[in-house]
Amino acid sequence: MKLTLRLERRLTPSRALGFLIPVFSIVLALCFGAVLLAAVGKNPGVVYQKMFSGAFGSRFGLTETVVKAIPLMLSGLGVAVAFRMLLWNIGAEGQLQIGAFAAAGVALAFPQAPAVVIIPAMMLAGFLGGALWASIPAALKAKLQVNEIITSLMLNYVAIYWVEYLVYGPWRNPKGYGFPGTAPFSPAAELPRLGTSRVHLGLLFGLVAALCLYFILRRTKWGYEIRVIGENPTAARYAGISLTRNILMVMALSGGLAGLAGMSEVSGIIHALQRGISPGYGYTAIIVAWLAKLNPWAIVVVSFLFAGLLVGGDQLQISMGLPAAMSNILQGAVLFFILGGEILVRNRISLTWEK
Repeated sequence: MKLTLRLERRLTPSRALGFLIPVFSIVLALCFGAVLLAAVGKNPGVVYQKMFSGAFGSRFGLTETVVKAIPLMLSGLGVAVAFRMLLWNIGAEGQLQIGAFAAAGVALAFPQAPAVVIIPAMMLAGFLGGALWASIPAALKAKLQVNEIITSLMLNYVAIYWVEYLVYGPWRNPKGYGFPGTAPFSPAAELPRLGTSRVHLGLLFGLVAALCLYFILRRTKWGYEIRVIGENPTAARYAGISLTRNILMVMALSGGLAGLAGMSEVSGIIHALQRGISPGYGYTAIIVAWLAKLNPWAIVVVSFLFAGLLVGGDQLQISMGLPAAMSNILQGAVLFFILGGEILVRNRISLTWEK
């Protein structure tokens, strides 16, 4: 006799586990991080307390957390709508970069334009830039069945190096003392800020996008089609729902939101196009979307929490001499445990005795 462990497919995914898995993923990631911190001689309790106080314990930390939550929110909403349809857009980082490039191009081309004209134009350019960039893997997927994971991921590097080429080359500021970046935008091309903080109008973009996305997914025919395709593409095809049209439209919306995140960064924070405008917001957005279970309002909350990780990681570097990459390790651990936990959501463990 031997004890055999098997995974049996659940007829319906467990709702209780669907709620608990993200919570346990965070707890397990913190435990994993605690082991690493202890291994390098740091007290995990002190480190986590420093991270929390650095991100949420002061007005400055809190506003910086909101600032970093904005691109995570917009990019997270973008990848979430694609994931809803089982369309794996891994290219939010590149779409963000192209959105920033397109918005910067408008700002630099029309330095005399008033804010009431230039800001909407930059928003439109950023959205369209990200949407068009996402349409490349979408078209390859829809027409040739090319794996969108590979194409969207590879296009990230094309976008990043394109921006680097511009800021080191033709768009480089001649008065920038060799710094790789464009000339500063005109004041009219800068997003309005909240008081004296760095929190800008991009926060409103994210909240409105979450509201619109929730309405689309829950209250419109298109949202119903997206959900049906995500749950059963074969049934959707037999029902007359166009997979090609929906792939193109959903990826365009997904990339457009990421492009809007790029626009908000260059217009709201940097006020120029430069190298390294994103520390990996597009990649972190994937973790945010999964942890939020693709729910638009949950993405708003989770973006705020993950932004706190980024700000807290910066504080560790300043106050404790630890690398800021510690926050990236925790993010990766969260994603690892979430993906592992998804197995339990869709399957049950069965123990049987066999001869």
